[in-house]
Amino acid sequence: MSEHQPTDRGPEDAPDADVIELASKVFDLARQGETAVLAAYVDAGVPANLTNDRGDTLVMLAAYHGHADAVTALLQRGAEPDRANDRGQTPLAGAVFKGEEAVIRALLAAGADPHAGTPSAVDTARMFAKADLLELFGVK
Repeated sequence: MSEHQPTDRGPEDAPDADVIELASKVFDLARQGETAVLAAYVDAGVPANLTNDRGDTLVMLAAYHGHADAVTALLQRGAEPDRANDRGQTPLAGAVFKGEEAVIRALLAAGADPHAGTPSAVDTARMFAKADLLELFGVK
């Protein structure tokens, strides 16, 4: 699985079954918050911004499932904090939606923009009347 999928793919360009299996394993590690193993895979060459078929990055999956340590490890290895999925959602907005304060703080520490994405983290905080997060984002 690559970060960007070409639009013209023939059967000879299909990803190898082993590559698909590895990518699936790495995405599961992000969902489960297996920080050390996930970091080892990225250190060994798995792209920090690897995306699945919905455009979700490893950071998005770790953030959405509340794994601040995994999020931090990925960000330290070059993952983009504001990389939106195919629906325009960012990891920060997902963390706000799920109420994952430690993840929110980890993303902000790495420079995540609370105004990025659709809906943005700011929009999501407003939608759920999370005044404390709006204050954290520096908006009213």
